Amino acid sequence: MVQTSRLPPLNALRAFEAAARLESFARAADELAVTPGAISQQIRQLEEHVGAPLFVRQGRGLGLTEAGRAAAGITSEAFETLERAVSLMRQPVHRRALTVSVAPSFAGKWLAPRLFRFQEEVPGVEVWIAATSERVDLAAGAADLGIRYGPGGDMTLHEEMLLAEEVLPVCSPDLLREGPPLARAQDLRGQTLLHDASPETEVDGADWASWLKARNARGVDVSGGVRFNQSALVIDAAVAGRGVALAKRALVQNDLASGRLVALFADGTTPVRSAYHIVTARNRPLSPDARAFIAWLKAEARVHEHSVDEL
Repeated sequence: MVQTSRLPPLNALRAFEAAARLESFARAADELAVTPGAISQQIRQLEEHVGAPLFVRQGRGLGLTEAGRAAAGITSEAFETLERAVSLMRQPVHRRALTVSVAPSFAGKWLAPRLFRFQEEVPGVEVWIAATSERVDLAAGAADLGIRYGPGGDMTLHEEMLLAEEVLPVCSPDLLREGPPLARAQDLRGQTLLHDASPETEVDGADWASWLKARNARGVDVSGGVRFNQSALVIDAAVAGRGVALAKRALVQNDLASGRLVALFADGTTPVRSAYHIVTARNRPLSPDARAFIAWLKAEARVHEHSVDEL
């Protein structure tokens, strides 16, 4: 009975491949270190499995039937593929991979637009950006390094400041051109205020109420407007012309440089206590690729700070 639901035994296929390639049961037996009788038995099992003869006797020689000829080359290729697979198992390919944990807004607005330069400088490293607001366990190896925003001072990690931060009012050029003049902070009366409601905002005094109070601007209602739990969404809403945002400089810099947004008021910038820090685990040595990535981050931060100074 022909069986088609499963493969025949691997030894039978190996015997067929060798005998077909060498055109001899005896030579196949020598190659596989078995007896010619064992080869004959394996071939009979295979023929019973497929339900067709695979070899014919030709005088003192051996020939392939039509079915045998059709399968011989494919079977040889299959064993070559298996040999390559076993070689890879014995000598696995070591990928150069680097996982960076970073908040979504910083990942999208600052890191991602620059990342191609690291790939050009250090080719062959697969960088995985794990964009999450959760603080992953670096000590357990959840990521190779992280970029965190906050006041710093986490003694459980090795920490280096990457970028200081400041906030400033921004809006789209269309809103500024088509709406009432915005020359002073008091002119924000009647404007839709876009609020960054991410966790550090109130701690830093980076909210609209604190910003207006520092400028003695009265009569601006900060209870309305639209609130976003991610800084990037505040900036995107401002680009869309939905109102005036109090935005983080590091995240909004590209939109200012491109003209998608404009900064308001000569005295509009306010430094904040929080900053972006590179964090790594104290109990885990850094790989050469992680050290290269950190060096690249620092170089990019210097370029960013220079571009801010030029604005």
